[in-house]
Amino acid sequence: MARAKPEAPTAEAIRALVDGEGRLALRVTPGARIEMLEIAEGRLLAKVRAKPEDGKATAAVLALVAQALGIAPSRVTLLRGATSRGKLLRVR
Repeated sequence: MARAKPEAPTAEAIRALVDGEGRLALRVTPGARIEMLEIAEGRLLAKVRAKPEDGKATAAVLALVAQALGIAPSRVTLLRGATSRGKLLRVR
């Protein structure tokens, strides 16, 4: 029997996690089976299929967050965490 797919958070729920300076902290799980965003314990969690090599997972996270917020990918930039699972993004 197939598992029920968890609902993705709304753009408003994600924007509520962005601080006054436009920063969004999140935790990344690279190499996941499915790509999704979820909010757990007041923090955004991103699961992406891309492997953590040559920045592929980071690029996938930026694209996934931009898509969830309904904005252009160029409006989401990485501030900190290029090689770690914990990342800090700027959302404009």
